[in-house]
Amino acid sequence: MDNQDWLNLALASMHSGQWFGWKKDWTGEHRMSYENIIVHDSSITKPTEAEVNAKIQELKDAEANAATKKASGKQKLKDLGLDDDEIKALTGA
Repeated sequence: MDNQDWLNLALASMHSGQWFGWKKDWTGEHRMSYENIIVHDSSITKPTEAEVNAKIQELKDAEANAATKKASGKQKLKDLGLDDDEIKALTGA
């Protein structure tokens, strides 16, 4: 995923519903950037850039952790004597 995808995912995970959007007359290099976020829901305040960056890092860490656990699990299955085809049949990957 690129930075814009991470930004969109982080914002979407902060509140439910379509609470944010992007300025039509945007500034900067990309339309989907922190400076171009608009809030559609008046009960929600725009998160700080630090909060958004922390959420992005949290999501990246969770994805890396899941990949590590998947690799660890496959290795444990190999250590038990399963071959790659058997592991694929069990895990679907």
